[in-house]
Parts: sequence; structure tokens; C-alpha cells
Amino acid sequence: MNISLRDRIKEAKQFIHSKSKIKPDIGIILGTGLGALAGEIESKTKLAYKDIPHFPVSTAPGHEGNLILGLLSGKRIAAMQGRFHFYEAYSLEEITFPIRVMREMGIELLIESNAAGGMNPNFKAGDLMIITDHINLTGNNPLIGPNDDRLGPRFPDMSEPYDQDLIELTQEIAIQEKIRIHRGVYVGVTGPNFETRAEYRFLRLIGADAVGMSTVPEVIVARHSGLRVLGISCITDECIPDRLRAVDFKLVIRVAKEAEPKITRLVKRVVEKI
Repeated sequence: MNISLRDRIKEAKQFIHSKSKIKPDIGIILGTGLGALAGEIESKTKLAYKDIPHFPVSTAPGHEGNLILGLLSGKRIAAMQGRFHFYEAYSLEEITFPIRVMREMGIELLIESNAAGGMNPNFKAGDLMIITDHINLTGNNPLIGPNDDRLGPRFPDMSEPYDQDLIELTQEIAIQEKIRIHRGVYVGVTGPNFETRAEYRFLRLIGADAVGMSTVPEVIVARHSGLRVLGISCITDECIPDRLRAVDFKLVIRVAKEAEPKITRLVKRVVEKI
């Protein structure tokens, strides 16, 4: 017998609550190479994805595959130490399932982080970018199919997927912390290959500043669920067609690791001020 999405969400929530009494207000997704923030969480409970009912399991390098509940900057949070991707052959419903569960647990705000290729010529590897908007080029949408009105509306508005107040707050904190940061549009693609020169030219032409293989489906579901969203990309490689170099994923991981202290400091301060 098929179990409804809502029932699966409730089963996962009940299991998590049986292991931790933390009722989070903020959800955080720690993307490729950006898992160090987990070490800053206090009074934490760590649950492996494989043990949580109906959760997928991370297979991508750099994604440890744990849900962590605890305190960060004095706030109750749920942090995903690794995410899921379309190229791992998961459905978009599976990829976004943890967002639904965290919402059911009580979060009202989601902070997204990811590693991305920078197509804006002003971006350098290791820079951070606040996501101001996105373009969905995955060819799919996690809301396709029957809609459960208890989870969100049939036709959710996406005029402001990333919260403007959170964008301004993050910019202010980055200036205070002397962190080089940009604002820009993120385009989501499926991967797992990196793009061709012609594809980078096209993506830049349609208005994208950075490209990655995640985030967009999660944000669509977060907004469907009524969550406020903040997105931050770590620019791990420079994707300028006329001076393009071959990308090694090990390099992506290395640059993300080098940028970890900045994004950790930034997110901690943002959580503190929310």
C-alpha cells in the first residue's frame, strides 16, 4: 500500500522527535564542502539519514548524510549535513522531502548553501554570493502531481523566492565581517557534468551569475511550504567561456573547504541576528 506524502512526513517527524526534544525554528542545508558549520552546533543530536524513515541517502562526495538538531548562536536549528541531487537518480519529491519534514517540525526559515560555478566576470573562486533569484533549468518541478492543500497552495507565488530582508541583513553582516560577497542569480541544472563553453555563454546571456546542480527544487518546496529563504553560494570555479579551464571536482571541494570559515562565520552571525 502506498503511503501518502503527508503520512511519510509525519512518520519521519515522529522518529526524529523520539531522538531529540529540539523543536527547530531554522533549517540549514550545508552543501558541497560546507559541512564545517555542523561543528559549531551545541547540545546536538546527530541522526544518519539512513536511519530516518523515508529519507534518501547522500551519495555525492562531500555530503556526510546527517541531520543535526541543536543550538547555533542561541537559536534552535535543524541542519542537513549534505543534500540530495537529481543526478543521484532521486525524484524531486525525494530530494525535497527533508524540507517538508523540517517544516512539519516547526521551522519558519531555511538557509541554503551550495557550491557553484561563477559566470559573472566580477566573481573570483572563493567568493560568496547571496542568491537574489533563480532560474530553473532542471526541466522538472517538485510540485508536479496531486497537490495536498495542507502542505501548500496549488499555485505558489515565486515573485520573491529569496527573502529581501534576509538578503539585506546578510549583506550588512558580510560588510561588518569584511567578507567579500556579491549578489546574483543562480541557475539550477541537473548535472552531473559541468557545462560546455556554449552552455556557459547561454546561461550568462539569460541572466545567470552562478550555476549549480541543487538548491532550486528545495527553494520551490520551501516557498510552497511558506518558509522564508536565504541562499548563499560559494563560488568554487570561474566559468568564463573565453578563458575556461577543465574543472576537477577535487578542486571544487578544495575551494569550498577554504571558503568554509567565511561562510560559517557569516551564517552564525545571520542566525544570531534573526
